[in-house]
Amino acid sequence: MEEPSDSPMEGVENGEKATQCPNCSAVVLSKSAQKKVLKQQRWEAKKAEKKAQEKEHKKREGERKRKEWEETLASLSEEERLKMIESRKSLRKERMDKRSEERDQKTERLNRAKECGQKIVIDLDFSHLMTPSEIHSLVQQIMYCYAVNGRSSEPCHLWLTGCKGEMGTQLRRLPGFDKWSVEREDGSYIEALQSGKKNLVYLTADSENVVDDLDRSKIYIIGGLVDRNRWKGITMKKAEEQGIQTAKLPIGKYLNMCSSQVLTVNQVVEILLKYLETKDWKASFFQVIPQRKRLQAADDSSEEPQQQKVEGREKSEEKDDDQYESKKQCANGPSSLEDVTAA
Repeated sequence: MEEPSDSPMEGVENGEKATQCPNCSAVVLSKSAQKKVLKQQRWEAKKAEKKAQEKEHKKREGERKRKEWEETLASLSEEERLKMIESRKSLRKERMDKRSEERDQKTERLNRAKECGQKIVIDLDFSHLMTPSEIHSLVQQIMYCYAVNGRSSEPCHLWLTGCKGEMGTQLRRLPGFDKWSVEREDGSYIEALQSGKKNLVYLTADSENVVDDLDRSKIYIIGGLVDRNRWKGITMKKAEEQGIQTAKLPIGKYLNMCSSQVLTVNQVVEILLKYLETKDWKASFFQVIPQRKRLQAADDSSEEPQQQKVEGREKSEEKDDDQYESKKQCANGPSSLEDVTAA
């Protein structure tokens, strides 16, 4: 199910019909738009209820553990109690030291990636074509991209271009965004990377060129666009107008996609990171692309599979629960975080 819009007027922005009341300034929504408003209200109520339930569950768990700890201490002698308290302090210090070490290692990997890592750009210059809820969805994907990149043993040098307007506003609301180890540009990648324009490669499923291997001298661009398939072929057209190279991932060579033929921006980034680690496209695709989107492994001896449209767009039939779990997973990223494969 498509994630509901953030405002009643988004149904109109997405092509829903609305009329102006002749006797007043109010906008009269069509039946379809009214259904979207009701859907939004139900979704918001469900979201608030889930949040309240999680908060209450967390509170009860904290109280239960605290009570168990106090009861355990009360049942011990003074000497045993002191030993247990000291042991707990020691374990806590070990965990904190381990986390600190992991943070230092992550920082070192990301700094090294800035010097010699594969450059990957997420093109965020499409915010004017998206609704607020679609921008919010993309921001969540970007947060997950950063989390995955930080955990990777072979992180990329990540660039975010077009960080302006509503997109920039929502990005800056992310916890710790100003401390992210990424390149942030308000302008386009053409402006930021003008000197390396000959090395720019826009990943788009409409391209006839297939990526066989990632070239460290190239700068791969992923279209940051969540549009419910309203703007098909837009990234290919953009690349052609700018005179830059295009390519597509070799998905069709290794597997056949089923009914869901879209990948998220974060899935594309994760596929590229897996390939940097393994140098194995098939393993990368099968590790990242969800089972529900895979039909079977492609037979290399058979005819070339039909080109799969793996655009940077979000499937409108995704269910609310899947979106909720995805966002919850994103929130566990380093800051607390479906569409290209290249659109």
